[in-house]
Amino acid sequence: MVLPVAANTLLADAEGRMQKAVEALRRELTTLRTGRANPALVENLNVDYYGVPTPLKQLAAISVPEARLLLIQPWDRQVLPAIERAILKSALGLNPGNDGTVIRLPIPPMTEERRRDLVRIVKKYVEDGRVAVRNVRRDVLEKLRALERGKELAQDDHRRADGQLQKLTDAFIGQMGRLGDAKEAEILEV
Repeated sequence: MVLPVAANTLLADAEGRMQKAVEALRRELTTLRTGRANPALVENLNVDYYGVPTPLKQLAAISVPEARLLLIQPWDRQVLPAIERAILKSALGLNPGNDGTVIRLPIPPMTEERRRDLVRIVKKYVEDGRVAVRNVRRDVLEKLRALERGKELAQDDHRRADGQLQKLTDAFIGQMGRLGDAKEAEILEV
């Protein structure tokens, strides 16, 4: 049986919103520091560029010449001190080295305690993502119930749409779990 258009529209909307929650989780996880250098660590740092907070990726080229080193080469050398200040103010715990043309950002090896803290943060991010997906499910369920109460959706169609919504929810929550497990493995890797 094919679901009514209203139910299909709600399910498509739910899928899109759940996908956005997964993408938000993926972005958050890339900002966590692991033992390796990754441009995503610093590319969204806001740098005070002539009084305007600007993401670092718009001011400089960020490269990874070695596994534990980030190289930041600004297009305007006048912004070097501002980039340094932004890195020092951030919660990354990194110390930039400035040679007048580029900033070298060595990524020190992490301690076991810091790894455990990061794993806790990963778990919190994953749980926040799961909550976001469940909130989408709850919202769509309420709309489906309203359609049923308004006689725009039959009880059988409501049950079928509910089952499809649960399958979507389970799939996206599983995807978030896999992302979290992969990030944990990356953090715990010595």
